[in-house]
Formats: sequence, C-alpha cells, structure tokens
Amino acid sequence: MTRPRLSVVVVTLNEEERLRACLESAAWADELIVVDALSPDKTAQIAREFTDRVIVRPWPGFAAQKNFAIGEASGDWILSLDADEMVSPELRGEIARLLAEGGPHDGYRTPRRNIFWGKWVRHGGLWPDWQLRLFRRGRGRFVERAVHESVEVAGSVGRLEGPLIHRSYRDVADFLARADRYSTLAAEEWRRSGRPARTSDMVLRPLGRFVSMYVLQLGVLDGARGFLLASLYAYYVLIRSVKAWERQKASNRG
Repeated sequence: MTRPRLSVVVVTLNEEERLRACLESAAWADELIVVDALSPDKTAQIAREFTDRVIVRPWPGFAAQKNFAIGEASGDWILSLDADEMVSPELRGEIARLLAEGGPHDGYRTPRRNIFWGKWVRHGGLWPDWQLRLFRRGRGRFVERAVHESVEVAGSVGRLEGPLIHRSYRDVADFLARADRYSTLAAEEWRRSGRPARTSDMVLRPLGRFVSMYVLQLGVLDGARGFLLASLYAYYVLIRSVKAWERQKASNRG
C-alpha cells in the first residue's frame, strides 16, 4: 500500500516578508498549494519558487478563501497554514509518522508557539494555543466567520505534540494595524448577530481581558512582553466593542 499523501495549503495577501519561511518549513509535503489574493508585492513570485500550484484570485474573506484552497487539494490529508506560521521539525516528524502508520482520528490539533519580540510567549493564554489544522480531505472545513475562522471536522479529533511556530506580529505597529482591521470585521459580525452592544462592554470586557491574560493566565511571568500583550489584547477588545456600539447606534437612527 502507498503512503497517504499530504497537501499543505496556504492563503496569502501581501506576505512577501514571511512567506518564504513558511513554505520552506512545508516544502517536504507531497503537494503545496498557495492561493494569493492579488497581492501587489512579490508574494506570488516567492510562492512560485516552491510550487507550480499558485492560484491568484480576489479575496472573498478568510474562511471562504481557505475553503477554496482546501477544495483544490488532492492529498489524503490536508494541513492548512497561515503565511506567518512554520512547521517545526518536531511537528514534521510527527505528521510523517502519522501518515506512515495511519492515524486513528479524522483531524488533529497542534499547539502553536507564539513568538513576539523574538521570544516564545509561554503565558497569558497564548500557549499552548491549540489549533485544528490537520485533517483528512473531505472531513474538515473552515467555519464561515468574518474573522478568527476555525476548522470544523466531521469525525474524531486528536492532538499532536509538535508545535506550529507563529510569528504573527512584527511589532506593536503591526499589531495595531491588524487590530483595526480585525475589530472592524468582528464588530460587523457582532451587529449581524443581533446581540446588543452596551456601554458595559466597552468597560468590563477590556478590563476582563487584561486581568485574565496578565493575572489569571500568568502573563506577568513573561515580563514586559506579557504586560504589553495583555494591554494590546485589551485594546483590541475595547475598539471591537466601541465599533459594535457605533454600528448599533447608527442602525437605530436609521
């Protein structure tokens, strides 16, 4: 019997700085597919250095683009990566053994090691940061959400020990820029849900996020990075709540 094949799928938009490391870490896969959203930088050019399966198409949203990429894969198993993620040597070995021996589950979660200011963030709820990214073809799809999309698997789900390496934020400016984009999407999803946005959401939710990350989940042990990240995530929760409140007020006036 032949070994099951693995397809790695990556969706991109203006990722020329980080894509190479991602693809180098996954170049061992049987199939590598990159779906690029008309990036004006060198993203597609870099992707073509690793694979001829580079598809350029408009951006329909996070989940929709990732599900399109999944649909293009021909492997028996699919590993979905973001352009700012890398497969660690430990995870590569674990996936290779799973393919060789046959896994009992239909999907697998892997811990994600978040890197900020060049170091692994071990606390504040950012480790192990379990992500369901490996699944049998035909069994997993991303849930359609505006932001923070996740995989849903039809079947049993297990866990792997090897981590994904996640270099998400280049610096504070990058975090703030992303927070602005993601909070807008999240606020719009909040408005569509019909759940009211209250003044208390703008006070208690950000405070709760900071206390949870910095105190309850021991972000204090990460030093200055822990304090900064707890503050930044609290800021994200604040602007998401404010934007949801603004949309609610505008809708009520209309």
